[in-house]
Amino acid sequence: MDQTEKLLMGIENILSVASDLVQEVDRLKRVEEECQILKEKLFLKQLTSSEQDIFSLALDGHSVKEMQDILFKEENTIKTQRRSILQKLNASSMKEAIDLYKKTTQTSSQNFTNYHQEIFQKLVKTS
Repeated sequence: MDQTEKLLMGIENILSVASDLVQEVDRLKRVEEECQILKEKLFLKQLTSSEQDIFSLALDGHSVKEMQDILFKEENTIKTQRRSILQKLNASSMKEAIDLYKKTTQTSSQNFTNYHQEIFQKLVKTS
């Protein structure tokens, strides 16, 4: 077997491994997406259905007045439910509660993707 054949076999092997890695990254991304959904559900399970509605609107940046118009609820009802949310999440403000939600439910997907792209690029450069 001459040098060219050995080199071609090595390249084929590297490409096969790279293909396997790409498939594994795709599988892990799907698992991460499923974990993301579960984290969000678990976080929101602490709240009643009405509180979840309020929190969802707060996540979207709606004011108390806008929540009243959307949900057809009294201002005091909205404020009471917001206080209950803060108490359950041990937060002092809705911003803090939203930050906690984002921190709890965020994924490391971008870091994961960047890391694996870096490895793949190194692998391609060495072949």
